[in-house]
Amino acid sequence: MQLPWWWELGDPCAWTGQCRGTRRMSPATTGTFLLTVYTIFSKVHSDRNVYPSAGVLFVHVLEREYFKGEFPPYPKPGEISNDPITFNTNLMGYPDRPGWLRYIQRTPYSDGVLYGSPTAENVGKPTVIEITAYNRRTFETARHNLIINIMSAEDFPLPYQAEFFIKNMNVEEMLASEVLGDFLGAVKNVWQPERLNAINITSALDRGGRVPLPINDMKEGVYVMVGADVPFSSCLREVENPQNQLRCSQEMEPVITCDKKFRTQFYIDWCKISLVDKTKQVSTYHEVIRGEGILPDGGEYKPPSDSLKSRDYYTDFLITLAVPSAVALVLFLILAYIMCCRREGVEKRNMQTPDIQLVHHSAIQKSTKELRDMSKNREIAWPLSTLPVFHPVTGEIIPPLHADNYESTNMPLMQTQQNLPHQTQIPQQQTTGKWYP
Repeated sequence: MQLPWWWELGDPCAWTGQCRGTRRMSPATTGTFLLTVYTIFSKVHSDRNVYPSAGVLFVHVLEREYFKGEFPPYPKPGEISNDPITFNTNLMGYPDRPGWLRYIQRTPYSDGVLYGSPTAENVGKPTVIEITAYNRRTFETARHNLIINIMSAEDFPLPYQAEFFIKNMNVEEMLASEVLGDFLGAVKNVWQPERLNAINITSALDRGGRVPLPINDMKEGVYVMVGADVPFSSCLREVENPQNQLRCSQEMEPVITCDKKFRTQFYIDWCKISLVDKTKQVSTYHEVIRGEGILPDGGEYKPPSDSLKSRDYYTDFLITLAVPSAVALVLFLILAYIMCCRREGVEKRNMQTPDIQLVHHSAIQKSTKELRDMSKNREIAWPLSTLPVFHPVTGEIIPPLHADNYESTNMPLMQTQQNLPHQTQIPQQQTTGKWYP
């Protein structure tokens, strides 16, 4: 009896018959590459187990069609309902998902997708993901658990890894098994490896890319990392040529001979391709030499226990409040005593002052008062710049405008011509005859 091709992979989902609805890519399309897309298949509120491999792309589709039957009123057979449904996924007991697992759903009318590349640190540790579906029309919810059992891979990690940037794809489009299978088939024709796996898929927005404009059906782009067990082909190495590096620096498209094998469906930015050869990577670990400035190892951190003794902060509160208040009160009393009780007064000051000093001080006050009184009655000379020097008609010198006993302080600084004494009016000439303008 010849066993089916998936029996040798050791996938419990394959031979237990408990993973109906699982979509797989045939080896004829991708060689030895295996992509498993686990979908929800049962309408029973039970846990679902999936078995991805470490270092290999994991994809799980949350189908809206299944959850439509979970919300009342339950649809009848043949009835079509199109309620908006969104999903919330998180690690059990935590508000978010594990670091390696991502989730995307474009609209409430499209399926949700969980995807990512499990790490070797999580091998053998079941990861329980809580999936909560929300019906945005009826506000009903349904919850299921997805148990991810990460298995170790014998060929992990693959030594030769290449990351491609596809400009005309979104991440949810690339996660479809048919599209990803076509891309891996094109890579296999160019690379010719014995084993080829999709390691990870990342949206360009997660790498700092910008949201494209909604014109001409532009895409955000997606990074696809694949791994193989053979060195890179000459076609992939053409990106490292000096001519192509110069064209990339000038923002020009490089010349790649195998680009036509991708161009029919995938537009690859060859300037952003990354080739990693893990066989030539040298370990960067350096032994730490302890010296000045490096603290000794204190061992494992042990947090305090949960059963902490209660502490009374009433005494601390009194000390914190009473001591500054008492000091402030003492300082206030001292200042009040100095300002109010230590005042001498004018009489006490005069009694303690020698008589000769009081007489001297009184004489100074009298002299000052006398000078102020005299300054009110003193005569100020009239400014020469404001007085006319000659008579406007006769040309004689004009005498002073005021007598010597005239108080000039009450006189305005300047006078008009009408107020000036000894002012002679100039007679105006009368013209005879006719006057013409």
